[in-house]
Amino acid sequence: MLKGMLEGRGRIWWAAAIILMFLLPLILPRFYLYLLSIILLTGLLATSLNLVLGYGGIFQFHHAVFYGAGAYGTALILTRTGLSPWISFIVGPLVSAALGLIIGWVCIRLSKLYFAMLQISLGSLVWIIVYRWYSFTGGDDGIHGIPLPDILSSSNNAYYFTLAVTLICLFAMHKIVRSPFGSALQGIRDNPVRCEMIGINVKRHQLLALIVAGFFAGVAGSLFVVVDNTVFPDMLFWTLSLEICIMCLLGGLFTFLGPMLGAAIIIALRTFVSTYTTYWALVLGVLMVLVIFFLPNGVLGYVEEKIKKGFIEPVIKE
Repeated sequence: MLKGMLEGRGRIWWAAAIILMFLLPLILPRFYLYLLSIILLTGLLATSLNLVLGYGGIFQFHHAVFYGAGAYGTALILTRTGLSPWISFIVGPLVSAALGLIIGWVCIRLSKLYFAMLQISLGSLVWIIVYRWYSFTGGDDGIHGIPLPDILSSSNNAYYFTLAVTLICLFAMHKIVRSPFGSALQGIRDNPVRCEMIGINVKRHQLLALIVAGFFAGVAGSLFVVVDNTVFPDMLFWTLSLEICIMCLLGGLFTFLGPMLGAAIIIALRTFVSTYTTYWALVLGVLMVLVIFFLPNGVLGYVEEKIKKGFIEPVIKE
């Protein structure tokens, strides 16, 4: 019954939040729509990382390379070919998924920190190729003024497109997490040896998770092209990967929507605190220390725990 009550209320809140987000363009100025779009696609990116880091226990510390690959794949199709622009939004995520397959196939033989170190090295190799290949990727200048379909040219339509795609991707990832594959992935995270003993192919599941996470990271990269009309090599740099990891930790590593909340908090801090001081990163560092000490399960993890206790304790007292 508790689960049913929580799920019932959750559906109501979900519906109300979605309706509100679709109404926001009617009242918000252009800057805040842009900011919300960035929060949505960055939250999608962080959620895709949490799919392998939080649910799979895979030390994916250079996830930004798939984000950048998706963005560049979309941008290059739009600027270098005469193909339909809608094809570019499919090609970008597929490029990221293919890169996830290649890097995953090389790195999956290792585990934990060794996996992370090799992946950071390969991701940095991809970044330097993009950074130096001026004739194809534009080098450190990036690609600017990317042409988009007329329907996506306005900020309102770009926001609606980003919101709709993000909701679809979140729904798909939630289904994956709650599927038998997702359960097996969480079992591998908790005890890979036991999972291997009962017949689960651990490496195959981990590789598939890396491909899926790479695909959704590529979707986030394609959405960035829609919102910002530009791409640049820093989208593949390891510092962005670190920031995405912090979003997952801040929001709640073992909660599905925690990375979305973490992305909203960090982007809001970077946007508004930086207008008052150049040391906004110091504020973020202090916040992270407080979260680690007092909210080890992240902000959303703490909220979920309190909500459950609010339903359970009265039942126990009765």
